[in-house]
Amino acid sequence: MKKLISLLMGLLFILGCNFQNSSQNAFDVQVAVAKTQDINSQLNVSGALIPAKTVNIYSKLTGQVEKVNVEVGSEVKKGSILAQIETKALNIQLEQLQASLESAKAAESLAKGQVDQAKINLDSMEKAYEKTKDLYSKGLVTKDQLDEIATKYELAKKQYETVSNGSLKQAKAALDVAYANMKNVKLQIENSKIVSPISGIVINKNINVGELASPTVPLFVVGDFSALKLKGTISQKYLPYVKVGQTIDVIVDIYPNKIYKGQIVSVGPMAVSTGMYFPIEISIKNVDNIKPGLSAHAVLNISKKGIVVPSSALVRNNGKNYVYVIENNLAKKREVEVGLQNNKEVEIISGLKENEKVAISNVNNLFDNAVVNIK
Repeated sequence: MKKLISLLMGLLFILGCNFQNSSQNAFDVQVAVAKTQDINSQLNVSGALIPAKTVNIYSKLTGQVEKVNVEVGSEVKKGSILAQIETKALNIQLEQLQASLESAKAAESLAKGQVDQAKINLDSMEKAYEKTKDLYSKGLVTKDQLDEIATKYELAKKQYETVSNGSLKQAKAALDVAYANMKNVKLQIENSKIVSPISGIVINKNINVGELASPTVPLFVVGDFSALKLKGTISQKYLPYVKVGQTIDVIVDIYPNKIYKGQIVSVGPMAVSTGMYFPIEISIKNVDNIKPGLSAHAVLNISKKGIVVPSSALVRNNGKNYVYVIENNLAKKREVEVGLQNNKEVEIISGLKENEKVAISNVNNLFDNAVVNIK
């Protein structure tokens, strides 16, 4: 009996030591309860302001530039002539075509005269033929006389058809060709003027007097500075909260005390190469003549209801997010999907239930199934 008592006392001593060691090795943590509540966050888009619209201006024909009217920074209106291509050869060609056109007009006029004369002859022979037929029916002329008139009438019809369907049509076709050639050369002369299709500022100039303009290389780049555009990316978690046409605050970094009202003009339909981030474009009216190239950022306040825990509960590792759920003084490492967040709180989209307790201190020292003391 004494041996049994001694054995029990020894066992209790060992268990007590183990419990004491376990308590000594436990991590002191504070905990918070996951609650369903509103969380406020901000969407921030940073980048540089660029003209909302830029146009590359090409020459429509190849030729030597004889005049350039603008430089980089020049302000231009829609329809302004930026440069002029030399047109001496085209002007000579136009004079030659003008002579050809006059000749074609004369040929058409002559053909029309021939048609008119042939029609007069035809009408005269038709009357003579009808009269002779009537006389023949009364026995006043012979069959030979009728045949002679009929032959002359048929010849008059053929002559009329020949000049109407042959000479006149050819003359009209030649005149149409002359007009088309004239129109083409006049168009080339008009295209020798390099014109700005928009009002704006010349951003780039790639041509000088004496150089050869080509339709394959842009001669000028003109930007419309009346509106500016901020381009950036947003995380996929913000996609449900943005839409085209939505108003958003824009702040130019060197003017931090002024807020411009911008508008979301596009949200990319697919993520960029970095993954999970989508391109977004925001437009603002350039009411203060802001210089393109300045850095700026856009801010959109967002609020929603969800399961929320303090930001200090979150552990990030290898691109994944974790929290330590406290159960029976053990820390259970659990992967979670994160939604909106701010400096104090974070929304947990999945992986955590309402009213579960999570560690919010000492989290970087914890591991799965670590023993904890709740403080």
